[in-house]
Amino acid sequence: METKEVSIIGAGLAGSEAAIQLAKRGIKVNLYEMRPQKTTGAHTTEKLAEFVCSNSLGSYDTTNASGLLKREMELLGGELIKIAYETRVPAGNALAIDREGFSEKVTELIESNDNINLIREEVTSIPDGNVIIASGPLTSDALAASIREFTESDYLYFFDAIAPIIEKDSINFDIAFWASRYDKGEASYINCPMNKEQYEKFYNILINAPRIELKTFEKGAKFFESCLPVEVLASRGVDTLRFGPMKPVGLIDKRTGEENYAVVQLRQDNSAKTLFNLVGFQTNLKWGSQKELVQSIPGLEHANIVRYGVMHRNTFINSPKLINCTLQARTRENLFFAGQLTGTEGYTESIASGLLAGINMANYIKGNPLLQLPKTTMLGALSRYITDEQHEKFQPINSNWGIVEPVELPKKERKNKKLKAELIAKRSLEYINDNISGKISG
Repeated sequence: METKEVSIIGAGLAGSEAAIQLAKRGIKVNLYEMRPQKTTGAHTTEKLAEFVCSNSLGSYDTTNASGLLKREMELLGGELIKIAYETRVPAGNALAIDREGFSEKVTELIESNDNINLIREEVTSIPDGNVIIASGPLTSDALAASIREFTESDYLYFFDAIAPIIEKDSINFDIAFWASRYDKGEASYINCPMNKEQYEKFYNILINAPRIELKTFEKGAKFFESCLPVEVLASRGVDTLRFGPMKPVGLIDKRTGEENYAVVQLRQDNSAKTLFNLVGFQTNLKWGSQKELVQSIPGLEHANIVRYGVMHRNTFINSPKLINCTLQARTRENLFFAGQLTGTEGYTESIASGLLAGINMANYIKGNPLLQLPKTTMLGALSRYITDEQHEKFQPINSNWGIVEPVELPKKERKNKKLKAELIAKRSLEYINDNISGKISG
């Protein structure tokens, strides 16, 4: 069978997944990655599919929207989700990964694949031929200008922040304790408890701490609600953090039997269990202020911060006007977009969009119908949401139950959220099993 080459721009989560999907269908891929020749300001290695913020892909439980999306990817033949499970680290009901181990496995898989030619150079304009643009939220200025020219529209953008990472051996376990919320799964989080006085001291340091000044082009920053810097959350009120990332509910220190006023959680960041990141502590504070703030947390008085938090601009296209639910450009049929550039926010969502773009580029090349998943599935609902032409003010979105076609419940069960999630998941997985799984090539 005659095959045609595909150029994929960006070897992050979406680009790597798309490349592997095409390669296993016998299609040659030129996969372009500008690192390490050109850096992004957020990435720290030259490995492919690097996790730059949290190391968690969210819940793997199918009664959670993100968990359902993961299971759908497995049924559709996703490759990076397999590697995520192979490199997972303890995180309760969440799928958290050893970020270095994950990237190493993806890099090795791609570099050893005869159908993938990894090219370490920057692409400054959209190539001719079959192309998937998965350059991510940190697309280089030159390529961004080329995309802007092609789309005849300005980019939208929001700002993303990264949380600090702490060395485990520097944590004081006379104060900190191991637990998962409500004792679900193994006790895989480190918890630093606070009483009211300690919390108020922490809060005062936080709201008065100097931040890194934004560049001129970054003024008027738009923050994504599910990844707000901790200082932005704190500015909304003194108790905002206690009902957000520092909520103490369900976290009991078995040494005291007490529920504390506030709790800071740390999640395992590598398989060696030597590094832990502060959950929900994305920040743009100056590094000296970050150190003061972190070391004001009980149990972290002598914390060794191995990576400080930073903030960067995330760019995304106006997908409702530019692409359709197959992720194919509306005005150029051999051009597809994938990843966070499309407005799918989150690691799981980024991988899923790369999976869909890879499958559909293969279908396009082979003359097969493109895969259009219905809104009864999470991936179908997500791809249709970001490409809905009725959006007036499009913003990035995670997988969530609100975008999926609802299920009918008896009146007395309409407030039963768990039952609703179970029925949506059952409907989705049955559809994929009956209509798609085993029938898509590759």
